[in-house]
Amino acid sequence: MAASLVPSALRAPFQGRTWRAFLFTLVGLPLSVLAFSLAVALTSAGVGLLITFLGVPVLAASLAMSRGFGAVERARVRGLLGVDVPAPAPVRGRTGGAFSWMAAMLRSGASWRHLLYALVHFPWAVFSFSVSVAFFAWGWGLFTYPLWRWVFPAYLSQDGIQLYGDETRALYLDSPFEIGVTCGIGLLLVLAWPPLVRGLTTVDRVLVAGLLGRGRLAERVTELESDRGAAVDTAAADLRRIERELHDGPQARLASLAMDLGLAKETLVRDPEAAAVLVDEAHGEVKLALKELRDLARGIHPAVLTDRGLDAALSSVAARCSVPVSVSVELPGRPVAAIEGLAYFTVVELLRNVTLHARARRASVDVWRSEERLMLQVRDDGVGGADPARGQGLAGLAERLRSVDGVLAVDSPAGGPTTVTAELPWRA
Repeated sequence: MAASLVPSALRAPFQGRTWRAFLFTLVGLPLSVLAFSLAVALTSAGVGLLITFLGVPVLAASLAMSRGFGAVERARVRGLLGVDVPAPAPVRGRTGGAFSWMAAMLRSGASWRHLLYALVHFPWAVFSFSVSVAFFAWGWGLFTYPLWRWVFPAYLSQDGIQLYGDETRALYLDSPFEIGVTCGIGLLLVLAWPPLVRGLTTVDRVLVAGLLGRGRLAERVTELESDRGAAVDTAAADLRRIERELHDGPQARLASLAMDLGLAKETLVRDPEAAAVLVDEAHGEVKLALKELRDLARGIHPAVLTDRGLDAALSSVAARCSVPVSVSVELPGRPVAAIEGLAYFTVVELLRNVTLHARARRASVDVWRSEERLMLQVRDDGVGGADPARGQGLAGLAERLRSVDGVLAVDSPAGGPTTVTAELPWRA
């Protein structure tokens, strides 16, 4: 509470993140000097020796050294600035030998980006070190001038900091007014020092993320691999669900139907009336089995969605929901079948959650297109408290949307209302 009464500008010079950023600039200069010197020396030697085979291992060593320095920089950024930059994939040769490793190192774009960082970061480290240390020294020195001004008359035989002096005249900061102005200028420098240092380290964050992290292609490949895994898991879960529903529903009912027809066949001659009862029961079982199969087929992909699109399909779902649901679909056309099907099942899952968990009196479904994105929004006036982190339903739905570059956002405060927004690529 006491800290909140002090303006943030006055707290900034004493905050841990400011001193961590300052430590980052202090440590960065010697590390950058070492990396720059080694990179220039090894790269120059390697390029000069390329007329012989010796240039290849020297260049590979320069790149390996740069990657090692990059690992140190990523750790430094993570520890002092709180930014976690994922490391690029390690370099591996195709055959496992030294020559294969050197060839892979020279072909690695990430390795050359690390070398570029070692060269580019050196002048920036010199600049940020000089500016941050100058503001720190002058700011705190002038701000605390009244505390150490006694050093001048005691040891230097002068009245204070000398602003001007020649053979006939000297000007010192020794009057109360001059001391106050000096202290005020120091305070301004002290207050300007934290945002300045954090601004300087922002450039370091950009350099590390852009040159020492994974390339955009590598990140996209990793993302697609993760999405593919999520899609495979979702498909496997759907297959298990269909198998379970077939086993517990139509398959069991058809087995019972076969038994009833067998009994009817055996009793047909000796007791036609009993056989007629069994056939009538079998007829009822057939109707129930057909209904279960239709429901199962609708759960896989409803015919109304294929024939008439999202508007009619979602209206059909809303009509079967136990909670009154209003549906508004404003689309200029139809997206591809895969996106349309995913949008349909997303709304079905969200309305199922409304029915089972929300205790709502009414709900609404809105579907529209925003540029190249298909937007879905389901609202209810229930008790709220929906959290994707606490259950598998919303978390699984979010994974399924991410597999096609979609997004699921949940706004559900305790007490309600709940608003779930899904965003999918249009892909017409």
